[in-house]
Amino acid sequence: MLQSQPVFRFAPSPNGYLHLGHAFSALFTQAMARRHGGRLLLRIEDIDRERSRPDYEAAVYEDLEWLGIDWERPVRRQSDHFDDYAACLDKLERLGLVYPCFATRREIAEAVKVKAAAARDPEGAPIYPGLYRDTSPGERASRIVAGDPYALRLDMEKAAALARERCGGPLCLRCFGDDGNTTGAAKPERWGDVVLGRKGMPASYHIAVVTDDALQGVTHVTRGMDLHAATDIHRLLQILLDLSEPFYCHHRLIVDGAGRKLSKSHRDKSLRSLRAEGATPEMIKDMVGIGRDRWLE
Repeated sequence: MLQSQPVFRFAPSPNGYLHLGHAFSALFTQAMARRHGGRLLLRIEDIDRERSRPDYEAAVYEDLEWLGIDWERPVRRQSDHFDDYAACLDKLERLGLVYPCFATRREIAEAVKVKAAAARDPEGAPIYPGLYRDTSPGERASRIVAGDPYALRLDMEKAAALARERCGGPLCLRCFGDDGNTTGAAKPERWGDVVLGRKGMPASYHIAVVTDDALQGVTHVTRGMDLHAATDIHRLLQILLDLSEPFYCHHRLIVDGAGRKLSKSHRDKSLRSLRAEGATPEMIKDMVGIGRDRWLE
């Protein structure tokens, strides 16, 4: 889909209150959208229904408005679009690129142990050892009918080969930043057979995010460096699913005194707590050093 105007998005998950890291990402994205004369969308990534809560979602809107972030309405909420993600998974299955894996965590851990030097993915986890990849269609069907739990995994070797065939060579991704537009290499094989869905769960983050970006016409994706490596998977899926390819920019992370990235799981101080203590939006900008990114101006 052709776009006459760049489209950016900020996409938080409502599984906790926003903290300084989210504030920087939202401010960064808004600044980039303004610099490029683009639109800014807000997406609520609540595909994880167990951890997402309405009060967290309401707090997202409140915190962003307080910061001075202005986005277009209506807001896309992932939980309203499970059918879109299921359709993408169905397409990958028809291509013969997805298979059900019935391995338990213990089975996977045991299989990894027997390898002298198990390869690891960019996040440091052992790469999935391929259990159930070659299970017969009959056995797969019988186990699914029996109600056995499973994860839907992407056959990375087949998927990457098909993507290279379609591209006519190595996979690349488009990047943008203060030095203009550049091209980088995408290496999805380093992730192994990633999970794209589970029994009872419509899709993983990877499927949902590339589907949403394409359906919303997103042309420029800004997000933290912690998601830089995941772009390998997203570029692969875009090629396999015939989805549009955005430009990517991965910004610096906000860390604590020990260099640890701020996160909800570590219960780092939320924006609403800082606001209750008397912080102003300008103070938040100073805290995250938004002024250091002079090229945003």
